[in-house]
Amino acid sequence: MPFIQTEMIRLNQSFNTSAEAIDAAGEVLEAAGCVSPAYVKAMHERQALSSVYIGNQVAIPHGTEEAKSAVQKTGISILQVPAGVDFGGQTAKLVIGIAGVDDEHLELLSQIAVICSDEDNVERLVQAKTKEEILSLFMEEVA
Repeated sequence: MPFIQTEMIRLNQSFNTSAEAIDAAGEVLEAAGCVSPAYVKAMHERQALSSVYIGNQVAIPHGTEEAKSAVQKTGISILQVPAGVDFGGQTAKLVIGIAGVDDEHLELLSQIAVICSDEDNVERLVQAKTKEEILSLFMEEVA
């Protein structure tokens, strides 16, 4: 998955609220030049419309359709949250922020869903000690 780089992975994060986690995921995307600040706002709008929690301790914050113009390049931020963060009554230990140019976000969502549908993969990601471990798991599962 060429859109993941080690500098966009954060280990051992801790958040009090899902809003803090969404901010952090968006800030990583913004710092990497993937999105403008308007996209981070749209990530919160998406969460307000329907939870970005997808199950298996994973949340995938992303912007609304209207925020497409705020995406400069496709990217993924991965936040490991070992203690978990509440997303509307569900605990996420992995927060994966995505931004996609055109329809690339759909491909990203499906690839992430395949990886994260396996509880063992999620556990390996949550327990990973290095960014490279996380990166290699995504690479081997997509290959």
